[in-house]
Order: sequence, then C-alpha cells, then structure tokens
Amino acid sequence: MANLEPVDVLIVGAGASGGAIAWSLADTRMRIVCLEQGDWVKPTDFPSNGRDWEARQFGDFSVSPNIRRNAADYPINEDDSPIKVANFNGLGGGTVLYAGHFPRMHPSDFRVRTLDGVADDWPIDYATLAPYYALNDRMMGISGLAGDPAYPPKEAVMPPVPLGRTGTTLGRGLNSLGWHWWAADTAMATQDYEGRARCINLGHCMGGCAQGAKASTDITYWPQAIRARVELRTGCRVHRIVTNDEGMASGVLYFDAQGVEQFQEASVVILACNGVGTPRLLLNSASARFPDGLANSSGMVGKNLMFHPYASIYGYFDQEMDGYRGPPIGTWSQEFYETDPARGFVRGYTFQINRGQGPVTTAYTGMRTGKIPWGADHHRAFRKIFCHNAGMVAICEDLPEAHNTVTLDPVLKDADGIPAPKTTYTLSENSRRMLAHAVARGTDILRAAGAWDVVSESPLQLAGWHLMGTARMGTDPARSVVNEWGRCHDVKNLFIVDGSVFVTSAGVNPTATIQALALYVADSIKQRLANLFD
Repeated sequence: MANLEPVDVLIVGAGASGGAIAWSLADTRMRIVCLEQGDWVKPTDFPSNGRDWEARQFGDFSVSPNIRRNAADYPINEDDSPIKVANFNGLGGGTVLYAGHFPRMHPSDFRVRTLDGVADDWPIDYATLAPYYALNDRMMGISGLAGDPAYPPKEAVMPPVPLGRTGTTLGRGLNSLGWHWWAADTAMATQDYEGRARCINLGHCMGGCAQGAKASTDITYWPQAIRARVELRTGCRVHRIVTNDEGMASGVLYFDAQGVEQFQEASVVILACNGVGTPRLLLNSASARFPDGLANSSGMVGKNLMFHPYASIYGYFDQEMDGYRGPPIGTWSQEFYETDPARGFVRGYTFQINRGQGPVTTAYTGMRTGKIPWGADHHRAFRKIFCHNAGMVAICEDLPEAHNTVTLDPVLKDADGIPAPKTTYTLSENSRRMLAHAVARGTDILRAAGAWDVVSESPLQLAGWHLMGTARMGTDPARSVVNEWGRCHDVKNLFIVDGSVFVTSAGVNPTATIQALALYVADSIKQRLANLFD
C-alpha cells in the first residue's frame, strides 16, 4: 500500500453533487482530488448509437446495478424492499441515466413539521437555496418556462421542451378539469448551449444522451473543474474513511483501478456517494472510537431511507401521439402537491407527463398487460398501440421513517471484498393512499384527454432513482448526522453533500436540490476557511 502526497480536499464520488462542489471549491486554489469508482463513459458507447438501444437498457445500461453488474457496480441486497435501487456508477453518476426532469423543491417542503405536523423541518429554507438553484440551472443548462404559479418567481435559462402531441393532448384534458399544468424544467438543451448541441429528439435519453443535449455532470461541471486543476481519479473504490487520535478524518483507503490498496491523506473529506453509498461507507468505517459507524453518535446513519414511490398511469389514444420521440418529460402538473386533509393523506405528488414507449418496450408492456396477443392478431394489435400511448408517472413524497434503512449485509460483498449495502424498506399507509389517489386522478386526466383505455402500475418496482435521508441534516447532534451546512457533527472535517442529507423527500426529483445543496455547502466552507473546524 502506497501513501500518496496529502491533499487539501478529497471528494468521494463524481456524480451530481461531487461535480458541483469540486467546481465551486476550485476557486480556492486548494489541492482538490476526487475519487470515482467508475470511469468516463464515451458518448459512442451509449445505447442510442445503435438499433439495440432498448435491449441494452435492460442489460449493460440498466438503471439497476444488480442487473448491469459492471466492474464499477457494487451489489445491493434489496430482498426486503418493494422498490429497487436505480443508480449509475461512473463519471456523472445518476445524471448519465436520469430522465432529465429538473424541478426545484417548494418552500413548503422545508417546513413540513410546521405546516403538517409530520417529519421535521429543515434547518435551512427555500430562500437559502434559491441563489444556488439559479446558479445550478445556469451551470447545467436548464430549459423551462418562467411564471409557473406553483413556484416563487424563477428565471428560465432556455425555452421549454416543445409540448408535442402528448403535452397538447394531455394539457387539454387537464384544462377541462381545471387543474394546474406547466412546461417542465428539464435538463435538455433546447438551444445550443455552452458547447452542447441542442436536443434533436433522439428519444433515448435514459440510456445516456449521445448527442450531449442532456445535462450530465461529466459534460457540465467536470470539464470546468478539471480546467481549474481539480484532479479526478477514476476506477478508485473507497472502502474506509480513516480517523486519527483526535477523531478527525485523516484520509481514505481505496482500491485503485489495478486493485491495489492506496491511502490518500486529506485535510477535508467530502462524501458525494448517494443515499445508499454514503451510509455504506460510514458504517464500514467503524472503529474503536466510532463503534457504530463513523459520524453515527446519533444512530441516524442509514436510518430514514426515502425513495419516491412511483405510480405509472398510461392511456391509449385513437390518434397518433409522439411515441418515444423527444425527451420523455415535457410538462408536469402539481395540482395535488400540497396537503389537503380531505384526500386522506399528508403532503402530495407531482404528475410528470410522459411520452410513449419505443417498439420493444411497447411490445413487452403490451403482452404483459394483455393488449397484444400471440397469434394472427399480434401485429395488428401492436400497430394499434405503438405510438398511440402516453401518460404520466406520479412521484409521491415519501415521509422519513426510522425503520427504512441502509445497513451492511453480513454476507454479500463487492468485487473487492467490501460489505455490500442492504436496503430494508416498507411502503407506509400514507404512501399507499397517495399512490391510489394518483392513479385515480391520472385516470381522470387521461379519460378527459380522450384515452380509450387506461392501464396503471403502482408502485413501480425498479424506480428507486432517488436515494435520500440516510445521513440527515439538522441542528441537534442527537437527531441528525450533519449540521445546517453539511459538516458532520462528530467529525468536523467530514462533509456530506449528496441526497443522504435530505430531511424530507418532497414530491419532486431531487437532483436540482442535491446540486444546490452542494453549491451552498461549498460556499459555506469557503466563508469559514479560517475557522472551518471550530
């Protein structure tokens, strides 16, 4: 094992938050190193370069690490969870395979305890993050439409994704019901932007955008961070954070691309490993001083795992729709976002209006739901529904519950012998009621829009894209892992900037908030450099 030259800042993870904080801290001129267990993905390797793009999204570009089984992936025991983890281990992290939906949290999401008497309030508010949301929108290049009444005023960087037939048709249905809808904020460039070409409607967004129109941190933050002399090392799997006699983090142990164990000393360690990877690393860093895992005096590391339960509601139309062409999400509805006691549950959800499916997925789904039979009528039935379906998913707020956990599996290990994470998760009664409400209201929208048939699935199984809450933020060290600016209560030179710090999940995709938090933590560090560890 080699001891490498010490660095000032060591970041673990090069995804959404790792890229953002690396770029922001670069202007301090400190020596910054980021360790990423995956590698760069070449655009020519994305499924969208070939005709087998759908098949590969069920294989080597699946959102599930347990299906992909790439060298950079680690296995996850998720036998005790109805929702399975979806992530990507490589430069850019989950932004490589995400759908590019880019909403902000609402002001109410930071005050759930005050407003609704559940969960906890965040120690920061929407106004704290608003300038970082705006900065991140510019850095990532976000398309949208100003004026959405669901939000405080916010600017749009680029014009929104065109409505298309799907947005227009479902918009009419929503209008007839008198319900809110708006052009969605998306990470798809609708104009040439900062060296990225505009979207040309390939429609293969979730397999990686070969066009480069979808904003992922490997093509937004990382090129700028590297030009600012941040060092990025790929193929480096961190397995332990080492602490000294004073209880401070002294660096990390990791296996490099050749499988050789290395020790990287650092003055500051920042974790950006997602809501499963971060608690896994903290728990695996237990020691005599920290017997229950690093930074875990509260017992909150790995507790309060939040996904977003998803419902899918699709309708079939006589007229041809957009099919799979274009970005998957162009509009949203937040009609049912805020709490209404008459609905029988607290908090709410967002409808993400989705375009249709590719030919393989249409065939697979159609046969699974009985829409496409075997035999003489097979091709006619396929033609009837291919490019004739559209619908939505409902992303439901997930309340934090201590029994939903990430722990270390006693048996399962990754390729380097590191204990794998185990997720244990149960759908709450509140989530079940919310999902049922979403299916009913989604059906109303599709019927009002003219669908001749509606099918639904709830909850979606392979939909654990959003990993939150397992190292929560708070001012009380007995009930949280990090303070209000991301520093661990127990280890004052250890910071966390990924979704694990979320106090509540909100009813929207978390990427914009994760990155805004990372930029906010970076600024907090820069403002406190003289007394950072006090």
